[in-house]
Amino acid sequence: MPIGNLFDNVAPPSSGECFESLLSFKNLVIERIVSSSKVAPTEYVQSQEEWVVLLQGNAQLVVEGETVTLCSGDYLFLPAGTPHTVQSVSEGAVWLAIHLHEQAPL
Repeated sequence: MPIGNLFDNVAPPSSGECFESLLSFKNLVIERIVSSSKVAPTEYVQSQEEWVVLLQGNAQLVVEGETVTLCSGDYLFLPAGTPHTVQSVSEGAVWLAIHLHEQAPL
């Protein structure tokens, strides 16, 4: 049974975000995201459901046109097809994202 730590090797990238898949099982994918404060706002509209928690730091998102502010410990459910954009994020923010696909991803 492998043991890991969500806060190991969390140096932020020089820009953007670093995505690391921690578990992929059937139609479930769990990933850790480490953010740089230098993110280019990009709108995502995903085909899968996503539940995300901000473990460390703070962030401002736009979800379906509404501004949402998250602090450490805050979580958010994004149903499939929900437009969302990370507008700004603190340096070294750490996220845990759980994606639930209708079918196992390829």
